[in-house]
Amino acid sequence: ESITPQQLINIRPFIASIKEFFGSSQLSQFMDQANPLAELTHKRRLLALGPGGLTRERAQMEVRDVHYSHYGRMCPIETPEGPNIGLINSLSSYA
Repeated sequence: ESITPQQLINIRPFIASIKEFFGSSQLSQFMDQANPLAELTHKRRLLALGPGGLTRERAQMEVRDVHYSHYGRMCPIETPEGPNIGLINSLSSYA
């Protein structure tokens, strides 16, 4: 008799934690699927906000500024105006 992976590992707790993370976590959000360009932009977005991250009120200018290590990795142009400036960025092309 051969043993299958389902007999060794109970997969239900794993599936429940994945569903909880993607269904109710602040770190996940519904993807903007208005058009292919909006979908691509949404997938390449980087956030410094959220649980374990920064808050808009406490983020200093040093955090929001462009760091030399960001060149070629994060786009220094594509960031929102207002309180989220420098906290929401995008990956560069070919990054």
